[in-house]
Amino acid sequence: MGEFAGLRRVIATLRGPDGCPWDRVQTHDTLRPYLIEEASEVLEALDHGDPAKLSEELGDLLFQVLIHVQLAEEAGEFTMRDVLGGLSEKLVNRHPHVFGDAVAETSEAVIEQWDDLKARERGNRAALEDIPRSLPAVAYAQAIQRRAARAGFAFEAVDRAWEAVEEELEELRRAETAEERREELGDAIFALANLGRELDIDAEEALRSTCRGFIRLFERMEEMVQARGLNLRETAIDEKLTLWEEAKSRSE
Repeated sequence: MGEFAGLRRVIATLRGPDGCPWDRVQTHDTLRPYLIEEASEVLEALDHGDPAKLSEELGDLLFQVLIHVQLAEEAGEFTMRDVLGGLSEKLVNRHPHVFGDAVAETSEAVIEQWDDLKARERGNRAALEDIPRSLPAVAYAQAIQRRAARAGFAFEAVDRAWEAVEEELEELRRAETAEERREELGDAIFALANLGRELDIDAEEALRSTCRGFIRLFERMEEMVQARGLNLRETAIDEKLTLWEEAKSRSE
C-alpha cells in the first residue's frame, strides 16, 4: 500500500467493473472542481505549518493526478510513462546548469536561463499564451505581468510602479458610473499586483494572509462584543473602530 505501483492498482480497481460507482463515472471535466479544491487544501496545510496535514493533503492531490492519468490510459490518450518521461525530459532540458555545460550560479541566473529556454520553446507563439485562466484573479494578474516583464515590457524603476498605482486610484475616485468603477477598480488591483511583482511579493499570498488576519481579528472582536452584551449591527461606528483597535492590541 505504501508503494507507487500499489496506489496505481488501488485507483485502477476503483475504476474497474467491480469498483466504486462514483469513481467509475468520473471524467476529466467532472473532476475539475476537485483538482482545484485539493490544491487549495494543500495551500491551507502549508499555511498552518502542519506536516501531518500537509502529507495527507498532498496524498489527496496526488490522487487527482493519478485518476486523470487512469482516465487517459483507459481512453488511449496517454500513459503514466508519458507523464513521467515528459516531466523528466522537461526538468533535464530546463536545467542545463545541472545536467549540461551551462553555468548559473544564482537563482536570478537560473530564472533568466529558464526564461530564455521557455522563449525558444514557444517559438513564434505570443508571450502571454498558455497562462492558465483558471488561476485566482490576483495570481493571474501577476502571472501575466511576470511573463510580460520577461518579454521586455516592464517599468525601469519601482517608482514608476508606485505612480501607476496612484494614477489608477485617482481614476477610480473620479469614476462616476458602475461600469467605470468596475473597470477602474480592476485597473487599480492590476497595478497593485504589478507593484507587488516589482517588490518581489506574491500578491495572491499577501492578500490571503491579510484575509486570514482579518478573520482572526474579526472573530476576536465578535467575542468581545458578545462578552459585553452588544449588538454589532446597532453599535455606533466610533465604538466599532474602538473595538477593532482593542482586538488588534490583544493580538500583539
